[in-house]
Amino acid sequence: MTPTSTRTTALVTGASAGLGHEFAKQLAAQGHDVVLVARNASRLAATAEEFQRSYGISAEVLAADLTKDGDVAAVVERLKDPARPVGILVNNAGIGLLHNFEDNHPAEEASHLKLHAETSMVLTHAALKGMLERGDGRIINVASVAAFLPRGTYSAAKAWLVSFSRWANLAYRKRGVKVTAVCPGFTHTEFHDRMGMDKSVAPSWTWLRAERVVREGLADNERGKAVSIPSKRYKVVAAVAKVAPARLMAGPARKPK
Repeated sequence: MTPTSTRTTALVTGASAGLGHEFAKQLAAQGHDVVLVARNASRLAATAEEFQRSYGISAEVLAADLTKDGDVAAVVERLKDPARPVGILVNNAGIGLLHNFEDNHPAEEASHLKLHAETSMVLTHAALKGMLERGDGRIINVASVAAFLPRGTYSAAKAWLVSFSRWANLAYRKRGVKVTAVCPGFTHTEFHDRMGMDKSVAPSWTWLRAERVVREGLADNERGKAVSIPSKRYKVVAAVAKVAPARLMAGPARKPK
């Protein structure tokens, strides 16, 4: 990618792997400094060193578990630091639950909801004031095409994130802050492996590559789109979901490896 003319700092959550790593990589390749947030400090440090060496940018590491209030507070403090403004925020950190709702512990469900919805809201709020004062900013909330489908509490959390992003883009775009919900379908990352899910339940044609998801998501955010659905196949899925019976759109059942 061609480096940008103005260097901006981008903070990316879940940056040690998967889509978060790819978002940070593509933003670094564009010439942005990065703040890398994830639980795995050693992986973050290796990623920071790689990006600094490859792209000549500054890479900061902030190890945090964003299901914990204290760690979220540390990221909020970094986002609010006026001496080191963050111009791009990517709320990407996420987890999946393999089992059905009735089989999960309520604490697992609460943590899942907190990470996808509450933490994204809190970090967006923290970044927004400075962006509005500068009249410039970009926020990307990584949701999912599941937001348009009946796929349990994961769909419900991502639907909240899509609705929130649509509203925020409408409210703040004219003031210089673009907010986009990026809604990929199945994507080749560590996400499903960490869940312990058998990925063969989804046909090969349904799987996207992280590079494409991020490239299209960043481009749509730059254009000021409230919702980005990478690939034509998933745009069709989202469109059909608006009119098709819910039982037909539930998708393949999750099963362990």
